[in-house]
Amino acid sequence: MSDQARKVAEARARADQARAQLMATFDELLGAFKHLQKRLEPSHLAKDAWEAAKAKGVDLAEDAVDAVAKRPMATTGVIAAIAMFLAREPLFDLAGKLVGGNSAKRTTTKTRRKAKPKPKVTETAQ
Repeated sequence: MSDQARKVAEARARADQARAQLMATFDELLGAFKHLQKRLEPSHLAKDAWEAAKAKGVDLAEDAVDAVAKRPMATTGVIAAIAMFLAREPLFDLAGKLVGGNSAKRTTTKTRRKAKPKPKVTETAQ
């Protein structure tokens, strides 16, 4: 084999090796792109968001349980205050019955607003 034929054969071997390396790199990049594309699908994004929200909810619940365990009296007071706020109308009615003996239910603000019609504003002719 002549020197020039040997050089051509070596160049072809290097070109084949470079082509194989290029194709391997391309396949690797294509696989990474497909993986990224799959991770960015709306269903996967929603699933990841749901998992993060669940984890945060669990953390908050654990923190709440720890806070209640550390301060049971304060927690009881807060819960009692919320319950009294929510049941304020029946409690006012009960207190009124006990103190004043009034058996008629007092009217709420909404009932008073409905009962009182608003005056109509009319334009005067000039």
